[in-house]
Amino acid sequence: MIILPAIDLKDGCCVRLEQGLMDKDTIYNDDPAAQALMWQEQGGEYLHIVDLDGAFAGTPKNKAAIEAIVAAIDIPSELGGGIRDMETIEAYLSLGIDRVILGTIAKENPALVKEACEKFPGQIVVGIDAKDGLVAVRGWADVTEKKATEMAKEMEGFGVEAIIYTDIARDGMMQGPNIEATKALAEAINIPVIASGGLSTLDDISRLIAIEDSGVTGVITGKAIYSGAIDLRAAVALTKGES
Repeated sequence: MIILPAIDLKDGCCVRLEQGLMDKDTIYNDDPAAQALMWQEQGGEYLHIVDLDGAFAGTPKNKAAIEAIVAAIDIPSELGGGIRDMETIEAYLSLGIDRVILGTIAKENPALVKEACEKFPGQIVVGIDAKDGLVAVRGWADVTEKKATEMAKEMEGFGVEAIIYTDIARDGMMQGPNIEATKALAEAINIPVIASGGLSTLDDISRLIAIEDSGVTGVITGKAIYSGAIDLRAAVALTKGES
């Protein structure tokens, strides 16, 4: 299992939201590139980046910060938020982003996911954000009637590299990940699942490691490492059996 430290961008700064609410943000660093380098130096193996403004606007909004982050680090990175067409996908991959995350558009235009997977194999990830097991889109503002497991199976059929599963109710709340729902989703498909939302202690990571055989291969952490609740170096060591 790998730990993916998160950088969520809003107005060019690193922030964290509570339950995806843009008016409940905390600014942690006004220099995203420096923050990205810090996570790399502390052992982060893969950087998770979200353009929050882009997610709500439906179009990229933090390009300068993203360019600075990519230039600063050597570890691979993935990016989501406001990616709704092939042109944006190509632009970000050309910039040096290793894989892009499709969220809202995966629900609203599945054909784009299929096309992207065919053109950029291994570089397309789909983010499934759910509330009570139902898919939420447009920066979590709209909860649909589609089941998360149903969407995951559909995306697997298109050839996506992995699924990032976020339980909205847990995100930014430091209440622990939804182990049961994450495990159920992973067992429903044959591609990797990356857990997201609620990570708050090293014990949470241990609980995720315990379901790694189900297909949960990684976990994204944001608020926990920003606040100091989890030490990133210790978290990485735990995943490698070194602590």
